[in-house]
Amino acid sequence: MAQHVFHLKAHWPGGRNDSGTIETKNLQTTVSIPPEMDGPGIGTNPDEMLLGAAATCYIITLAAMLERSKIEKIDLTMESEGIVDVTNGVITYQKIIHRPVVTIKHDPSKDISTILQKLAIKAEHSCMISRALKGNVEVDTILTIKKR
Repeated sequence: MAQHVFHLKAHWPGGRNDSGTIETKNLQTTVSIPPEMDGPGIGTNPDEMLLGAAATCYIITLAAMLERSKIEKIDLTMESEGIVDVTNGVITYQKIIHRPVVTIKHDPSKDISTILQKLAIKAEHSCMISRALKGNVEVDTILTIKKR
């Protein structure tokens, strides 16, 4: 069994509506509460970082699955959105929606749409971050296939 340990340093010198910093091996950034939640909106925020972790984990997992399946893609892009509900002062990260777009070469003799759909769903269930969120945050995938 292999175990990987990741480290993060955080510094928060003020109160709720101030800003702080986080630092990892390859990332240094300012963080605060977003303006949508009555914060100052300085730098990024935990909501964007959770979305970023889920999105990057998913797209890397999907790319690896496409490669292992020997599906030659021209391009792979994605937009993701995080939906956060605030009810009676309780903030709940409800849902993440990934919208990957896989561009492949048009080959009228092959229809790999079904395989691509299966891989898109499998990547969602295989991604480490999606698995960590399971039971707490719903994660959906809406795949678009483009042929050139």
